[in-house]
Amino acid sequence: IGAAKLVVVVAIFLLTFYVISQVFEIKMDANLGHIFARSALDAAARSTKPPRYKCGISKACPEKHFAFKMASGAANVVGPKICVEDNILMSGVKNNVGRGINVALVNGKTGEPLDTKFFDMWGGDVAPFIEFLKSIQDGTIVLMATYDDGATKLNEDARKLIAELGSTSITNLGFRDNWVFCGGKGIKTKSPFEQHIKNNKDTNKYEGWPEVVEMEGCIPQKQD
Repeated sequence: IGAAKLVVVVAIFLLTFYVISQVFEIKMDANLGHIFARSALDAAARSTKPPRYKCGISKACPEKHFAFKMASGAANVVGPKICVEDNILMSGVKNNVGRGINVALVNGKTGEPLDTKFFDMWGGDVAPFIEFLKSIQDGTIVLMATYDDGATKLNEDARKLIAELGSTSITNLGFRDNWVFCGGKGIKTKSPFEQHIKNNKDTNKYEGWPEVVEMEGCIPQKQD
């Protein structure tokens, strides 16, 4: 409403100025007039533009929380994307994603990125993934997203370590399922941040893969 009033006021002002200039034969610099009108209208447009929050999430996070947004891969074509505090940690554009499970680690106190890696769970070996999971320090935020297939090589040891980070879906993660998860090392409860869609030929969006899963939220900052 305020923006609409501003536009009307600007329009009336310009019209009044034009009429006065015609009556008194005042020559107004056309360029100056155009610039003034344009800047006033641009200001009105900016006042109606919705605010942008970190990572493009739908609402601002409260104090002492980190904003995050993530998406799984799309079939075997488009890689996953992980953003925390307006930092794109992993994406196809950054060229640091790959088939399997993509993992980003973030400092739970500062929100600073620590590491990014992907582990091929179709043609790779699960052992390096297990070693990586064991090496994560307490207080670390852990974000995971599948791409193509993230489950074939997963064994019970790997699934148990991911469950200890707060995941409930990892025990049921199957061939070509889409899954995104945000948990933490040393978490005492199950994480509320998890989305999982089963690979089902009757409901798949793509021929051999389900639709992309997306998730956003606010991660509580680790307190001392």
